[in-house]
Amino acid sequence: MPFGTYKEVMALKAKDSKITGVSQDGGVVTALLCYALDKGVIDGALVAGKGETPWLPKPTIATTKEEIIAAAGTKYTINPVVSVIKDAVREQGLEKLAVVGTPCQIYAVQKMKLYPVGARHIPDKIALTIGIFCTENFSYAGLRTIIEDHCKVPVDSVTKMEIGGGKFKVKAAGKEVAIPIKETHKYEQEGCHVCSDLTAEFADISTGSIGTPEGWSTVFTRTTKGKDLLAKALADGIFEKKSMDEFKSAPDAKIQTGLDLLGKMDKQKKDKAKKTFDERKAMGLFVTPEILY
Repeated sequence: MPFGTYKEVMALKAKDSKITGVSQDGGVVTALLCYALDKGVIDGALVAGKGETPWLPKPTIATTKEEIIAAAGTKYTINPVVSVIKDAVREQGLEKLAVVGTPCQIYAVQKMKLYPVGARHIPDKIALTIGIFCTENFSYAGLRTIIEDHCKVPVDSVTKMEIGGGKFKVKAAGKEVAIPIKETHKYEQEGCHVCSDLTAEFADISTGSIGTPEGWSTVFTRTTKGKDLLAKALADGIFEKKSMDEFKSAPDAKIQTGLDLLGKMDKQKKDKAKKTFDERKAMGLFVTPEILY
């Protein structure tokens, strides 16, 4: 099924200018976390905070709206957010934790909840999962090479990065530099090549920019918990909402938009992952489940 199991899909944009001014797209993750914190749904969130090295994120336990907003924006290298779940629960005593992560990280969290080996009671503290759409991710060394060698921009001058329209885009010093996304493929992490999940199918809520115009986000609610929380946020005026039908491709359109575009990219990722897996299995690079267990 395209996009995995979900209850609703919509386009959203946060109304708070403090959030949209620093967010990547529609500010959905930041606004939703702040709302959940205000309403007592969560008492903290694991996010990709800013580290000391430019654009190398630091897994951060945010317990205030200010800390959540400070972590806004996409960083195109891995943030090991799962590594601090135990710290959030055992050291800071959080009882209702939100986890924001890429599809593979959300998958790990859900697997932890099913098989809590070495982490007894900790999965019970995870109150909300928000997944971020992900086509691929880069090592930090790879990301820096893309920025400095391909885009010809010092990494410490970058204010924003984004992927869209077949381009990797970097904003720095008041200008934007864009290179073809194909130039970045060799810097992708190997694990990304066998990942079939574009839209974080195992999250309570998943979101990303694919399928919506600049300043908006495509949002899926996947669980009753996620649907109920977003419904309350909408009723309280946190977001501006549009139907995804407003961005649907015209019948004769050469370029797909909306869910047509997202569906195309979702299929491409699933097909690519299967092809890579089959090729590696044929080479003996994967063992069978029987051997593993």
